[in-house]
Amino acid sequence: MKKLLSATALLLASIHVAHAAIASPDIAALVEKEGPAVVNISTTQTVVNNQGGPGMSEDDPFYEFFRRFQPRQQPPREFQARSLGSGFIISNDGYIMTNAHVVGNADEITVKLTDKREFKAKVIGTDERTDVALIKIDAKQLPTVRLGEPARLRVGEPVVAIGSPFGFDNTVTSGIVSAKGRQLPDESFVPFIQTDAAVNPGNSGGPLFNMNGEVVGINSQIYSRTGGFMGLSFAIPIDVAMDVSAQLKASGKVTRGRIGVSIQEMSKDLAESFGLNKPQGALISGVEKDGPADKAGMLPSDIVMKFADKPINTNADLVRMVGATKPGAKVTLQVWRNRAIKELTVTVSEVPEQAGGVKQGRRSNANVGQVGLLVGDLTPAQRKQLGVEYGLLVQAAHGAAARAGIQAGDVIVGIGGEDLKNYQQLARAIEEAKSSNRSVTLRIYRNGGYQFIPLKLSGKTDE
Repeated sequence: MKKLLSATALLLASIHVAHAAIASPDIAALVEKEGPAVVNISTTQTVVNNQGGPGMSEDDPFYEFFRRFQPRQQPPREFQARSLGSGFIISNDGYIMTNAHVVGNADEITVKLTDKREFKAKVIGTDERTDVALIKIDAKQLPTVRLGEPARLRVGEPVVAIGSPFGFDNTVTSGIVSAKGRQLPDESFVPFIQTDAAVNPGNSGGPLFNMNGEVVGINSQIYSRTGGFMGLSFAIPIDVAMDVSAQLKASGKVTRGRIGVSIQEMSKDLAESFGLNKPQGALISGVEKDGPADKAGMLPSDIVMKFADKPINTNADLVRMVGATKPGAKVTLQVWRNRAIKELTVTVSEVPEQAGGVKQGRRSNANVGQVGLLVGDLTPAQRKQLGVEYGLLVQAAHGAAARAGIQAGDVIVGIGGEDLKNYQQLARAIEEAKSSNRSVTLRIYRNGGYQFIPLKLSGKTDE
């Protein structure tokens, strides 16, 4: 019996050791092999203080204190602003990838390798929309990173970040992939990889490795209320960055496609109102007059389901696919219109334009349909500015309207897929929706773009 127990214990111990070996990746070996291709980047920038201030950013909390105790009429003075970041070598002849915000506007860039050698670098190109930059040093036979496939990353998979947080060179942190395809405000060209690997100021531009020692992303941003790490880090997928860097290397700039639409994310309520079983696709909330989409016959309320035979799951998918398309290319789209699929062919062009906002209307109406929606007519100049024949400015929203997300300053320009023609049309649509206990989908203009908002209604009123 004792021998049997000993053998069982030995077997269990072996299984435990084997499991531990699988569950605990060898981060030390990864860092030893890949670390030499990670670099420290320091920059200097000459800043001219024309106001004779204290030689610091006006955002600095002590700026006003020091300004008050300095003589007022001082001549302009210059000072050197310094910053730190990270990067990684992608070719043995000295091309290095980093963030655009690390090297943007720098007068001098110094790259330090792990072997303590230092080089002056020149900027090949930067792209602020993806926050990617390509720089080069004059060196040969350098260590390089290996590139992975972000599409193969799984949520929960271990990852490692190497960089220079607060100037501490070659700092290694680890964590897991917290989410994929994360869309951040004003960053619709990048499907960020979210991780909980500790990233702090100075890590920007450094690589994010998978456990195979392959770079899968560039550490770019953190979410923080203190300025330090709070468990939310975001990396640019390396395939997105490499596409940008290839264009930067070839021409020093990045060319993106456009089709002249504004879009919004599909919600469950919107999907139901358009006859879809689930939220999917990119909802077209506005079409630029005489733009590529307009010429192709696209309409507001169309839902793009496929772009060049590739499925569109979210609006961010469409933004990235269109942006990555070469201007001049003809692309077939599948759209959901009137509860059926329709194919359109659009010729992709370049460079978007943004319209201004609307601030006030002329005539106030009563609480439309008693749903907490107070509206006013647009002036002729405002209608011309928006390119609409008619629209109603939301002057106040409460009750059901506020709960739906409608805000003061919104402009109602349509109901479902129809343009708004007059106030009575809106009042009638709301009354019909209330009588049947359903929702009415309003198309609104907000902050330079269009979107749909489903307004859920019932027989109850909001006075």
